[in-house]
Amino acid sequence: MKLGLMTDSLAHLPLEQAAARCRDLGLEQVELGCGNWSSAPHVDLDALVNSADARRALTGILADNGLTISALNCSGNPLFPGEKGRQHRAVTEKTFRLAGQLGIETVVMMSGLPGGCPQDHTPTWIVTSWPPETEEILRYQWDEAIARWQEMARQAEAYGVRRIALEFHGWQLVYNPETLLRLRQAVGPIVGVNLDPSHLFWMGADPLAVARELRQCIYHVHIKDVRTEPAAAVNSLLDTKGVLEFARRSWNFVTPGSGHDETWWRTFVDTLRALGYDGPLSIEQEDYTIPLDDALEQASALLHRILES
Repeated sequence: MKLGLMTDSLAHLPLEQAAARCRDLGLEQVELGCGNWSSAPHVDLDALVNSADARRALTGILADNGLTISALNCSGNPLFPGEKGRQHRAVTEKTFRLAGQLGIETVVMMSGLPGGCPQDHTPTWIVTSWPPETEEILRYQWDEAIARWQEMARQAEAYGVRRIALEFHGWQLVYNPETLLRLRQAVGPIVGVNLDPSHLFWMGADPLAVARELRQCIYHVHIKDVRTEPAAAVNSLLDTKGVLEFARRSWNFVTPGSGHDETWWRTFVDTLRALGYDGPLSIEQEDYTIPLDDALEQASALLHRILES
């Protein structure tokens, strides 16, 4: 396994400085955001797709700092109704194309979420089986999603992408193993998981059990933790406050080791090893409760201790 970073964490730095920071942290790989929900701070998608010189410049800067690319990331909602969905699908297709041009076989995404009926202008996430209208909405959403994902999988394969690693998240059609496997059965083995323990924590799942359930299709791993806060005892883990309101939230994204201790993270990595996973471990820094540099130092130090032991 190689330790890396999702470089949106260093969006305030130009690529040259971000790569140097990764080198100084002892990292070996980077995961590059290409658009949609990412601001793509280190990727000019159109320029890279259209210019071999631009691609050589990008990979040259990374190589000068001892880095390779673990994956491209274009997480967004390609199933969004109307024009927004078309825009997200356009970025997704360009990301597939760039991946093929760079020889990158893995693209990290989220599954997206359609509206609940043909007239909807926004998505709707169903999380209960009642009232009875939910069943009709889910049937419509899955029919829409499968048709669209079959098309996107064909595009990805045509560009040389071998693995689409879907990240579990709320407000997505795929948010747990059951929904991932349902989509994978309909679309094919190109679809697997970007295993991010953080979202599983706040949704009440056990990431170790999830890893064992999905042992055949773990295509990429994010390193991110969650800490349950005292407010959860009163307000539950369903929390719609923004991530910058961390003092009032029921849970927060935190640096690995701050929500679950080093023993848990060591067990997580050991479990992945035992399951045969030898791919990237990509730190995704979204801890707003401590300074950025402290968070990156702590996360990289913890993972280095685990990987080197």
